[in-house]
Order: sequence, then structure tokens, then C-alpha cells
Amino acid sequence: MRTLGRREFSKALGATLGSLAVAGSARNAQSQTTRKIRMALSCGAIGVKGGQLEAIEYASKHGFEAVEPYSGYLAGLSETQASDLVAQLKSKGLTWAVAGLPVDFRRDDAKYSDDMAGLPKAAAALRRVGADRVGTWVMPSHPTLPYVRNFRLHASRLREAAKVLKDHGARLGLEYVGPRTLLVSQKYPFVHTKAELADLIDEIGTGNVGYVLDTFHWWTSGDTKEDILALKAVEVVGVDLNDAAAGVPREEQQDGKRELPCATGVIDTATFLNALASIGYDGPVRVEPFNQAVRALPPDEALAVTAAALKKAMALIR
Repeated sequence: MRTLGRREFSKALGATLGSLAVAGSARNAQSQTTRKIRMALSCGAIGVKGGQLEAIEYASKHGFEAVEPYSGYLAGLSETQASDLVAQLKSKGLTWAVAGLPVDFRRDDAKYSDDMAGLPKAAAALRRVGADRVGTWVMPSHPTLPYVRNFRLHASRLREAAKVLKDHGARLGLEYVGPRTLLVSQKYPFVHTKAELADLIDEIGTGNVGYVLDTFHWWTSGDTKEDILALKAVEVVGVDLNDAAAGVPREEQQDGKRELPCATGVIDTATFLNALASIGYDGPVRVEPFNQAVRALPPDEALAVTAAALKKAMALIR
């Protein structure tokens, strides 16, 4: 399938937004009164630059319902500034989405130790503003560590991070990464399905670790609706919505070449979302397509097309 360049993508944007609004407005208006799932903005995930205040303004302007908290920024606020920020968030009808885990547990001991030293401050800053969801991902392969050794390293390091977050009332969500192209990209394969991630979560054993579910990884890993239905709502910390490239076999899909939700219809977004709704998930859903055409757009256009795609997806919830 030919990829649209920036000029072609921009030309099609207006028509796309208009058609999405017409097709989904009635159903989405109805679903907003009943659904618990919240449309979340993560600026970095769509290539839009901006700090915490800009992200809140962007979310409000474009109809998002939650926004990613930036622990680094929040840690530098005074008590008064933090209170003012929370008031601003509430005045715009927004809630917090999932914060990134500020700990690199994949590299050497020194880097991990340095990051862990700063985690209590970051966790305290999140708690002060009422943000209680933190997420990260697990690479599905490693150049030097066989599965069991890598499993033990992940369990040990993530357990220590989860303990700190638990002390501050936060949950840690882990995202498995499904594409076979990444599974075989390094010598030793690792966790790449929901079942394998369940084993890692059990081994961590802190009681506050769950899942970040991504439609792209759910589909490329071969997981199904039943894998979602087997979960409790509290076990799902966050959700990412993406579609897959059309005309590309599942085993050849590239992690860095995804599409906006419902763009191609390759992934059964309706089944995914309705399974989440049926277990009572009431948290944020963001878009993370790693799509170069979206990233090349001016910020307001990138935000508009992302919001439109999310609204179209939300209209699928019955």
C-alpha cells in the first residue's frame, strides 16, 4: 500500500474530519453519556511538542477527556502551583491519563539505580495532583539475555519500581509488544503475549501491576477477545488504540508503521473496545500510531485528526 505524503495527507484531512463527524456524531453523542472509557491525549505519541500546560490546553480545545501527566514537570511545582493546576484540569472537565515510568530498567545497573533514586519524588508529585496510573513497555527480544535470565531481571527491577509506586498509591501498567518483526530482531525472544506478561506480573507480585493493552500488539500477537474478557477492570491500567497497515501480512507488520484507529479496518477495534467495556474498564484510551504522516502535520491538524479518529472509535462501543 502506498503511504500518503504530507501534502496528500493534509489535502485529505478536511474531508476525513468532515466524514467522521457526520458518520459518528449521533452515535458518539449518545455513547458519551454512557461510556466510562475516556479519550486521552498523549502529545508525544502523535509527535506534537508541548509541556504540561500546553497539553492541557490542547486536550481541552480538541475534545479530549484526559491528558498525560508529566512527572518531571509536576515534581517542580510548589503546593500552590500543584493545587492551581488541578483546579485548571477540573475546570476543563479533564482527568489524568497514564504517566510514563521515569525509570530505564532495560539498560545497565548504573542507569537503573540513578533513575530509581528519583522515582520517589516523581511518584510523590503524581500523587499530589491525583494521578495514579503509570505505564511502560516490555521489549520482546534481547541481544544477550536468554528468556529466563531476562525474565528474572525484569521481575527484579520492575518489582522495586512497583513498590515505590504502591507506596504513593499508584498502579504500574506493563505493555507487551506483539510484532514478530521485533520478536526476531534480536537473538533471544522474550515476552510478547498477554499470557507471558501475566507470568511476569505474577512474579513481580506487588499487587499493583497490571496491563497497558494496545490494539496493535493485541492483534499482532494473536491474542483474542477472550484474553481481554479474562481480565478484571482494575488489572487494565491503560489502553492504546491503533490500526495496522493494509496489505501487509500480520507477521510482517512493523511497530513503527501503524495507522490511526479505524483508519484501515485491519484490526477489529469494535471487538477490542467492547470487550474492555464489558469488563467495566473506566480508564483512559490514547492514540499511539507512530505515523509519519500524522507527525508531519502542524500541531492543531495532528490533534484534530487524532481526536476525530478516537471519536470514531468511541462510537463503536455498544
